[in-house]
Amino acid sequence: MENSKEYILTKTVAMPADTNTNGDIFGGWLLSQMDVAGGILASKMAKGRVATVAIEGMKFLLPVKVGDTVACYGKVDKVGKTSISIILRVTTENSENSNIKEVTNGKFIYVAIDSGGKPRELPHL
Repeated sequence: MENSKEYILTKTVAMPADTNTNGDIFGGWLLSQMDVAGGILASKMAKGRVATVAIEGMKFLLPVKVGDTVACYGKVDKVGKTSISIILRVTTENSENSNIKEVTNGKFIYVAIDSGGKPRELPHL
């Protein structure tokens, strides 16, 4: 999907409970936030349930600190018969100086599923 619009999908604050021993936010927590955000856009496009089937090209660029506001952005990259590829990127905003930085990005692929969990065709978009 060329020139697909980028949407802000989620925003949250990184909390102390989500840190590793160095005081940085766990990469797995960040990945989970991205998966939730991508699922929001994918289910909207699919007009129903979706499941994550793959993550491609995930890159952690900078650490996330406790107190940072974490924003997940996404745009549709490709639409297939049953699947949707979404490019996700995450920024943080530091509460002390309002610095906004991109901290990670990646491509998440979702498949539309029916009530039984089987792949289904996407509606015409």
